[in-house]
Amino acid sequence: MQTLKQGLCVGLCAALLSFPAHAEKADREKPIHLEADTVTIDDIKKVSVYQGNVILSQGTMLVRADWVQVTQNAEGLDKVKATGRPVAFRQKMDGSEEYIEGFADRVEFDGVTRQLELIGQARLRRGSDELRGTQISYNANTEFFKVAGQPDAKTPSGRVRAVIRPKPRTEKPNAKP
Repeated sequence: MQTLKQGLCVGLCAALLSFPAHAEKADREKPIHLEADTVTIDDIKKVSVYQGNVILSQGTMLVRADWVQVTQNAEGLDKVKATGRPVAFRQKMDGSEEYIEGFADRVEFDGVTRQLELIGQARLRRGSDELRGTQISYNANTEFFKVAGQPDAKTPSGRVRAVIRPKPRTEKPNAKP
């Protein structure tokens, strides 16, 4: 019975998590805009640190944080690290009017491997579906997710939680004989 419950949970998480794989692809080709109260730029190391009410946008993607560090390589964006209370992001899904939203104490993105980490009180939401855990990892190349709770948690809040709402049923037209 425990194996059945684990399998069902994995299936539900996979269904919920399939939505970020379809984030607006055109966003990657758009310029990145950053605003902050202060910025420190190390042009030799190609590292910029933005502090205070940071807003990062690229196409339909919007990130709000207290602190953001951007590292560049020869091809452009290399890594982004952000911290906040919480860091919040929102991005339109490809071919849809829906948005995905995420929240965490810390967010890290590797532009080379396309690995996204939401760390500390991590949440992902699309519509009324939501996933929560201590850490959510997503690789955009492999479209693989991993959600971790606190293994030693003695309270239900330390476990991974998913809320998946039923989709509205569409009635099929009556077949004519």
